[in-house]
Amino acid sequence: MNSLEENKEQEMVPVEQQQNVEVEKSPEVVSEEVKAENQTSDEAVHAPDSEKTSEEAVQEPVQEEKVVQTDSNKAKSDYNSYDRKELVEALRELLAKEVEDIKEDVELIKQLFYKRQKAEIEAAKKSFIENGGEEADFKPKKDELEGILKTLLGDFRSKKAALQARIEQEKENNLLQKQHILEQMKTLTETTDDVSSHINEFKELQQKWKTIGQVPATMSTELWKQYNLYQEKFWDLIKINNELREYDFKKNLETKTAICEAAERLLGEDDIVVASRQLQKLHEEWREIGPVARDMRESVWNRFKEVTSEINKKHQAYYDGLKKGEEENETLKIAVCEKIEAVDTSELKTYNAWDKATETVMSYQEEWRAIGFAPRKVNQKLFERYRNACDTFFAAKAAFYKAAKAEMTENFEKKKALCEQAEAMKDSTDWKETSDKFVKIQREWKEIGPVQKKYSDELWKRFIAACDYFFEQKGKNVTDQRSVEADNLAKKQEIIAKIEGLDTSNPSEAYNMLKGLMEEFRSVGFVPFKEKDKVYKAYRTAIDAKFDVLNIDASNRRMESFRSNLEDMADKGDRKLYRERDKLVRTYEHLKSEIATYENNIGFFSATSKKADNMLKEMERKIENLKEECKLIEQKIELIDEKL
Repeated sequence: MNSLEENKEQEMVPVEQQQNVEVEKSPEVVSEEVKAENQTSDEAVHAPDSEKTSEEAVQEPVQEEKVVQTDSNKAKSDYNSYDRKELVEALRELLAKEVEDIKEDVELIKQLFYKRQKAEIEAAKKSFIENGGEEADFKPKKDELEGILKTLLGDFRSKKAALQARIEQEKENNLLQKQHILEQMKTLTETTDDVSSHINEFKELQQKWKTIGQVPATMSTELWKQYNLYQEKFWDLIKINNELREYDFKKNLETKTAICEAAERLLGEDDIVVASRQLQKLHEEWREIGPVARDMRESVWNRFKEVTSEINKKHQAYYDGLKKGEEENETLKIAVCEKIEAVDTSELKTYNAWDKATETVMSYQEEWRAIGFAPRKVNQKLFERYRNACDTFFAAKAAFYKAAKAEMTENFEKKKALCEQAEAMKDSTDWKETSDKFVKIQREWKEIGPVQKKYSDELWKRFIAACDYFFEQKGKNVTDQRSVEADNLAKKQEIIAKIEGLDTSNPSEAYNMLKGLMEEFRSVGFVPFKEKDKVYKAYRTAIDAKFDVLNIDASNRRMESFRSNLEDMADKGDRKLYRERDKLVRTYEHLKSEIATYENNIGFFSATSKKADNMLKEMERKIENLKEECKLIEQKIELIDEKL
């Protein structure tokens, strides 16, 4: 017999024994005794009431002997020597105590009081007759002590009734407690958990049941029936559970053995990270499986633990390799920092030089991003060094642009002075000398560097207007010059016609041809003054139109070329399309990464300084260009998706 069955036998106490342990008498017997006792007390209290006349009391024989108590062992005092007044006072004092402690004394006092009252009435009646009175005329005096006694007895009955009500309330409370215990026992017998784990809890409920007092007699038998029913049902479940537990042990052993086999197969997994993650999942499954038989627990666990140890060793070796790789990354990142720091910004004097240097630095940044993490202890310091090197370069670039802006301002003043000089000479009639001066200032104009774009066209128009005006005036006075101007007009009109008829199907070739025609147009001399504005306007209109077309066609042409290539790829199958799409996606992601880098770099500059403002504008310009390129790639991807 197992320990659970022994516990069951110990707990399965017969109902009769449990009842005897709890109470000496059954609830029905106690109830009847209480009822009888209450009835006897009430009859005794009401016996000398107004229903019995004084004459009847006088006619009863006088007994001098002492009153014999019904239960002398329970009386707390000997009241035989007390007179009626003392008995009343003794009763008054007793009422200050608990009812259950004084009820025998109260009964004794009441009997003795009426005993003495009866004796006094008999004595008075006898004396009345001896003094010549008639027995029928005798009337006892009003007894004030009797009224006090009745009042005190009424108080006693009230206290006794309250006590009885309290006892009944306690029984109701006990009933509720026992019903609650029965509900808990019922829950334990209906649980889907391992019932063996609730043995102690069930025993505690049994012990608690025994400590609870009486309940109403009408409910006692039913409560005991339910109590014994749940006891039997619980211990039956314990027996069934033991049988199921043995079955569970067997199934758990099979499952854990399968897990050990799965773990052993992971030893052949090439990717140790995947193997480690799978092992963690197996450990989670292991924890969710219940126990196996005691004699198999150690062996099956050791098997699983040994496999775990081997995989963990491989995993540790893998991370040791990662650590070595991080050390190599540290060396590579130091080299990138050194290359950025080695860029000599003092040698960069032109916009082109700065653009090339910027491209170089950005390639270093791309190289940095391609390198993995360095060891944690130096990773942040390396990034700060890298960030400082980049900041130093872009700060120098911002300073250059600031200086370039100052130079443009100076160039503006120089060209403005040339405009004023040309305007001062345009009305001169000294054709030879003034022509030489105009040629000289035109040469100076070309030697002066650029000015800000917003002033460039205005200054040029002002300067060329003065020059043209002078030479037009000069042409009016020189016959040969008119013929030349007429030829020049014809040449320029022919160039304008070529520009208008320029084939833009090949944007690159068209652009080169357009630049050649523009240079050819500028190389042609003056035209008749009255035609100057008209031909120039026609020239500008044609140029602007071609520029507009070429700008639009630049994107459209790329898309048209891509559509043609797309048809060829589609003929070769979907794999070609998928490869092209993957290439575009990688390019798209690369552009997105560059955009993110620029946007991140923007955060390192303060917009409160002019230097930062120039660098921010440059970065914003590049971000916009990259975003336009992203849009074009998105359109290409959409075309491929339509084909797929």
